[in-house]
Amino acid sequence: MEINQYLDSTYLKTPEQSGLTEEQTFEKVRELTDEAIAYNFKEVMIRPNYVKLIKDYLVSKNSDVLVGTVIGFHEGTYSIEDKLKEANQAVLDGVDELDYVINYEAFKAGELELVKKEFVEGTKLGLDFDKTVKWIIEIAALSDAQIANLTTNIWTWAQENFEEKDFSRIFVKSSTGFYVTEGGKPNGATFEGVKIMLDNAGKLPVKAAGGVKTPADAEKMIAMGIQRIGTSAAKALLGEGEAGVGY
Repeated sequence: MEINQYLDSTYLKTPEQSGLTEEQTFEKVRELTDEAIAYNFKEVMIRPNYVKLIKDYLVSKNSDVLVGTVIGFHEGTYSIEDKLKEANQAVLDGVDELDYVINYEAFKAGELELVKKEFVEGTKLGLDFDKTVKWIIEIAALSDAQIANLTTNIWTWAQENFEEKDFSRIFVKSSTGFYVTEGGKPNGATFEGVKIMLDNAGKLPVKAAGGVKTPADAEKMIAMGIQRIGTSAAKALLGEGEAGVGY
């Protein structure tokens, strides 16, 4: 199985989170990019402030590796206007894919119209610029019923507002990898959570982010039907090196 083209190789820690300087953090991002080029990964998933530098770097290397970034990260509670502003800047900087954190707290509070509005407007912005859009629902913050309900709503809203040809570019994604759980519970993709997403996403593709640690995990996720895997240990999923504890 060719796992590499399923992999979105990810580095999203800020200098404050990693204890590194700004320069050292960028070097981490560039090393991630060099690795993605060498192993022909699908994408590098990085913070918005690095998009232009890394896109230019990939162009200079004549690489087909995509650049993705996160929007409204990681809490998802940014206003719709702020998310659209951030996404638009990423587009101007050359991004290929936009991974929005959906406002799952608003969803849990019953503010469905707000969540629908940000989904429709955020997705439209991406599709208008021919970008792939992914919606992170943060499954560790949701019950099984909420995972099913939110995924179903996203599928319904996609059908109501976009054409079938667009569905392959509207993903439902499991996790940010930064949600803090209690009692050692996983904060990324789980087989159980991803199955619920797959069962309710209709024709929308699903991305499993965080929690996929071994080649066997990756192969099982792919066999289940996921289209992408977000990982900070992409080489480990190819059987080279070991996965760390974080996303």
